[in-house]
Amino acid sequence: MVLSKSNCKEIFKEAYNNRYTWPKKFNGYTGKCIFVENEKSFEGEFVLDSNFKPKINNISDNNIIKGISSQLFEVAIHRVKREFTEVHKNNNFQFLGESDKGIRIEVLGKNDGDKYIIKDKKINMVFRKIHGVIIEIFVQEFLDTGDGFLSKKYSSQQLDIETLTPKSKILEYEDTFVDLGINNFWVLESRIIKFLDDNDKKNEMKYIFNELSLI
Repeated sequence: MVLSKSNCKEIFKEAYNNRYTWPKKFNGYTGKCIFVENEKSFEGEFVLDSNFKPKINNISDNNIIKGISSQLFEVAIHRVKREFTEVHKNNNFQFLGESDKGIRIEVLGKNDGDKYIIKDKKINMVFRKIHGVIIEIFVQEFLDTGDGFLSKKYSSQQLDIETLTPKSKILEYEDTFVDLGINNFWVLESRIIKFLDDNDKKNEMKYIFNELSLI
């Protein structure tokens, strides 16, 4: 099977547009936040403003604040709606092959070398250069919001941009989301991150967000 660049572009565009994104008008939201690791827990409150800047209150540990803030920001920034023609106007797409995992596509142009796998009109593998490293993501499960798909179970790892050797542990994510009930706003309700520590011992971090409300 050989697909033309235009066909690959349309296949990728359809999957790109199938991602869930927030409505353009976003004023932010608030709630309680809980971090749990190794039987230790920290509880506070947060505000995520309209510029996607998290503020964490009533937690004093800076590392925990950074961790909670990072999860809120990372999820929020991926909910921003950016038109395909804006993001990929300087890219073309090349067919690499197809298997039961989906259609493999490579990017040519501005984001040269980035790769994706498309299956069932969804992006289920990402191989992207970000901030001097390769981020490789494999998605196992999606949530259908009725207004686009959210990744809810997936793995992520950083690779060396030249040698493709691992630069981080493999992180296994399990996310749950909740609809705030207004304009189909879906936000992160919990995130479990599983990984092996330096002694190959299983470890788990859990972030919980509740009592959520839009600003």
